[in-house]
Amino acid sequence: MLEALEKASELCELQAISERLRDYFQVDHLVYHWVSGAGTQYGCGTYRPEWVARYIERDYIRTDPVVLGCYQRFHPVDWKMLDWSSKAAQAFQAEALAHGVGNQGFSVPIRGPSGQFALFTVSHHCDDATWERRIEAARRELILVGHYFNEKALEFEPDRAPEAARALSPREVDAMTFLAMGYSRAQVANTLSISEHTLRVYIESARFKLGAANTTHAVARALQHGLIIV
Repeated sequence: MLEALEKASELCELQAISERLRDYFQVDHLVYHWVSGAGTQYGCGTYRPEWVARYIERDYIRTDPVVLGCYQRFHPVDWKMLDWSSKAAQAFQAEALAHGVGNQGFSVPIRGPSGQFALFTVSHHCDDATWERRIEAARRELILVGHYFNEKALEFEPDRAPEAARALSPREVDAMTFLAMGYSRAQVANTLSISEHTLRVYIESARFKLGAANTTHAVARALQHGLIIV
């Protein structure tokens, strides 16, 4: 299947390969999901068409705990480790289950050139113990295939990669890192031994360089581009 992936010459072939991979891993669904910093989405996989349409229609990218959680991580994530506590997350989960997504999931965050971000995901209906055994057995293969899949997708969608972010100064990196860790502005200023006014200058400068609408967006983009690591 990796050979078939390498030889794929058309985007539609990725869809067929995703179905073969789903059967190989013996899961209900396998999905490749690209999300740009601007919110553009692209993907292929085995979710029901009505769920894909619903996801896009309701703009669930903004509340999907899998997307939000994986933005902040560089390692594979079992869905049970994510935050599903909010009412919005629980409502999203209930609707996803109703559309056959599965109560278990495992996602591989993938970061490529110029800040490109994607998820390679498998999901299934089963109990926790069964899922843990299956993921433990398939973890290395899933990570490998996820990166192969992303490499091939880049060939077909080269224009979807966001432009590289401008470099941040050391102080801007410090400010963004502490904010990403959950520090308040006052705590960040105190930690860096600077005034809140000076901190605000660093934050606004970083926001401008990152093309972000606000501070939260700036922190997310800095994480996405690998400019800060928490």
